Amino acid sequence: MTIDLRKSLVLAAGVLAIGAAPAAATGPQVIASGLDNPRGLDFGFGGELYVAESGRGGSDCTLENPEGGAGCFGKTGAITKIDKRGNKKRVVSNLPSVASATGGEATGPSDISFTLGGLLGYFTVGLGANPAQREQYPQTAGMGKLYRLLPTGHVAGVAGDPAGYEAAHNPDADQPTAEVDSNPNSVDASGLHVTVADAGGNSLIRYGFRGPETLRVIPFKMSPMPEGLPEIPIPPGTPVPTQSVPTSIVRGPDGAYYVGQLTGFPFPTGGASVWRIVPGQAPTEYATGFTTINDLAFGKDGTLYVLQMTSATLIGPPTPGKLIRVPKRGPRTELAPGTLQSPTGLAVDGHYAYVSNKGDQAGAGEILRIPLR
Repeated sequence: MTIDLRKSLVLAAGVLAIGAAPAAATGPQVIASGLDNPRGLDFGFGGELYVAESGRGGSDCTLENPEGGAGCFGKTGAITKIDKRGNKKRVVSNLPSVASATGGEATGPSDISFTLGGLLGYFTVGLGANPAQREQYPQTAGMGKLYRLLPTGHVAGVAGDPAGYEAAHNPDADQPTAEVDSNPNSVDASGLHVTVADAGGNSLIRYGFRGPETLRVIPFKMSPMPEGLPEIPIPPGTPVPTQSVPTSIVRGPDGAYYVGQLTGFPFPTGGASVWRIVPGQAPTEYATGFTTINDLAFGKDGTLYVLQMTSATLIGPPTPGKLIRVPKRGPRTELAPGTLQSPTGLAVDGHYAYVSNKGDQAGAGEILRIPLR
């Protein structure tokens, strides 16, 4: 019997101004609402906050949803700008999106990152499947790709094809349980290169003058099989391969890349790490003991902030997300505990963190501003 131990990016269903907050505000504030599966965030040239909306799918329900069940395709994905007065504007629309019949748990635009100075942006559109699916379902041809965004708000074509790279090279082929699968989930454009974290391919792909190349594959680990899964004939406690699933990448103050991992099945509580990647060197674990990481950000003082989609394993009842301050020295601190519900994106500016909350819902997604002090 074949046991499918593949990772799942199923978001656990659970629980307007960007300017200065009122002096009395001490807790999280909703600065934007009504978003469709909001994901990655970044600030542009003028200080406006940009969010990748994965959309709500559409009426073409002939596909398989990467998150399970029927997949409904539509051009409902978008890149949305939120200005300093809290006004929302979709600067890019009609991007591909695959979602459940209710519009939730969408796969579509997944992250956005601007070059130093904020003039040029890059955004990813996820896929969550074998790249061959794009041939089977031609309407998804625009998925699994990296796009370039001009200051005018116009898309300047495809800057890269992570799914195509996965199909041609399969960088994690030497890892146990690896398969050809691609889901570009995060992008960092702050350095000389544009680097994509492919959560499906378990790889980091760097785009530069020489074209795409594999920056690194995060090694797989072994995790104990949990209890309560009678449909899988593996005794509880038996070590099983756990895919790395890099969901986020950001360049740190030291110039190195920092990568957060969700981990694949069985999604062990405390089993995720933040990895430090220096080109040409072996990856090292910078910080450990996290669960279902899906975004990272650094403050101006060099403090790392880690966003968790859940508090515990994805196997079992839903749990709140977490935003954790990770100082260079000293204890970690959870910010706004119990507040986050399926958070999916993180950006830090000044004394505030900005979080995409309810990131698995259509129409109910929101951006929270959370004080860092």
